Amino acid sequence: MRKPRIRRPHSLAGRLFAMQTVLVAAVVAGCAAFGYASDRGQAEDSARREVTAAAAAAAASPAVRDAVRAADPAVALQPYAERVRHDTGVDFVTIMDRDGTRWTHPDPDRIGERFLGHTAPALGGRIFSETYTGTLGPSVRAVAPVTDGQRVIALVSAGITVDAISADVSRRLVGLLGVALGALALGGAGTYVLNARLRRHTHGMNATELSRMHDYHEAALHAVREGLLMLDGQRRIALINDGGRELLGLDGEVIGRRVTALGLPPALTDALLSAEPRLDELHLTDDRIVVVNTSPVSGGERSGTVVTLRDHTELQALSGELDSVRGFAEALRSQAHEAANRLHAVVSLIELGRADEAVDFVTSELELAQALTDQVVAAVAEPVLAALLLGKAAQANEHGVELVLAPDTRIDDGLLPAGLPARDLVTILGNLLDNAVDAAAGALRSETAPYGAAEDPGRRPRVTVTLRAEAGELLMRVADNGPGVAPEAVDEVFRRGWTTKAGQTQGAAVHGRGLGLALVRQAARRNRGTVAVAEVPDGGAEFTVRLPLRVREEVRS
Repeated sequence: MRKPRIRRPHSLAGRLFAMQTVLVAAVVAGCAAFGYASDRGQAEDSARREVTAAAAAAAASPAVRDAVRAADPAVALQPYAERVRHDTGVDFVTIMDRDGTRWTHPDPDRIGERFLGHTAPALGGRIFSETYTGTLGPSVRAVAPVTDGQRVIALVSAGITVDAISADVSRRLVGLLGVALGALALGGAGTYVLNARLRRHTHGMNATELSRMHDYHEAALHAVREGLLMLDGQRRIALINDGGRELLGLDGEVIGRRVTALGLPPALTDALLSAEPRLDELHLTDDRIVVVNTSPVSGGERSGTVVTLRDHTELQALSGELDSVRGFAEALRSQAHEAANRLHAVVSLIELGRADEAVDFVTSELELAQALTDQVVAAVAEPVLAALLLGKAAQANEHGVELVLAPDTRIDDGLLPAGLPARDLVTILGNLLDNAVDAAAGALRSETAPYGAAEDPGRRPRVTVTLRAEAGELLMRVADNGPGVAPEAVDEVFRRGWTTKAGQTQGAAVHGRGLGLALVRQAARRNRGTVAVAEVPDGGAEFTVRLPLRVREEVRS
């Protein structure tokens, strides 16, 4: 058994084509009907004017007045009336006496019969017109009085038959129909072209499918957490979803605005304006790290760029924590290795019978290991910061760098407000310490500083940390005795891609490198703080972060 065929609804373009075709046909038919009625009315008016003029001219002729006084007026008036009829193009010219007896007629056999029609207004001395059915059928006629100056002595009637008027209108109707058919054909062709274009743009879908697609489009656009932008050929925003607004920090109406007017960081703006595809590029906004992918598109007369954005902030923070854990593990491994070496030394001293020297060796090592721990625990009561400093101290020692606390360092337990996230403190202080240790260790490994300043081989690499609360602010200062920051690079140190790693070019965008200081500035701004960099008098760089301890409500939210 053959399955019934399911009829698919007509496409939107097809329905519009049918509707527009009917509408054009109705308009053309209406115009044709109006034109026909108008032409017929104009033809009747024209005929009325013609017969009135012909009757008036004949009534005013001296030859007619003279012939009326003759014994047999028909002899002179019949030829005259025929000439007037041929010259004026009317169908009949009838001259009669006051009682309506004809002296002239197109059919000579009708001469002497009574005129069929009204004559009273003309007998009163007034020219009038009417439509009346006479011997030639329905006609538009005019009757004019012939006077001798004092009284009406005869009447003149001129007329055009309705059939003649209809024939004239029919001739005009042929031209009108030609124009109407031409307009219909032109309108149909224009409608077809427009609907063919519409069909291409709607891909042959019907209204229900388009409505459903719009609903799905809106739902998907607002449901996707990733950012989505579409730029037109002039690099103006044609579409943006909620995720894109959030990741780029955009408020208000942005559709139609140019990318250059959005106030985005220059590197991100350049990526959005690029004519070449961009793949998984990391870029910084004021509050976030975003992964940018761009894909130029071109279809027909349209061109633009599709941009996708992914939030990399949390992942980068987790990566930073993972790096810290990895560093701690490496430090523990190194300490375990060193402890094993020291244990072997102690065992060897005891085997050699040098027990006193073994005790002195062990005691000195314990004092050195415990000194920094005691100093950190005594000065920094905040457990997160204390643990971070101890871990970074072990890492610094692994790189041959001494990490010391400034004498005025003091952070009491419970001093930091609940609205100041511990993760942001770890991000700020951890990245500053990592960069400082890298700078100091790099100067130790190189006889020449990266910026061309000669290093003192006898100077031990050192990183000095200052943590204290003053004037309602938390001050975090990290200074190193490395090569420092060149004055011309001060404005660039917080830009993505800037790195202090040995062997890397200043300002180079290295994958996985150069995000530390940018994250520091982000975290500081997120907590309404400031970051400053200065040069240490005896060489090196000093980074100072100030965070308000009275966190405002909008920061906590």
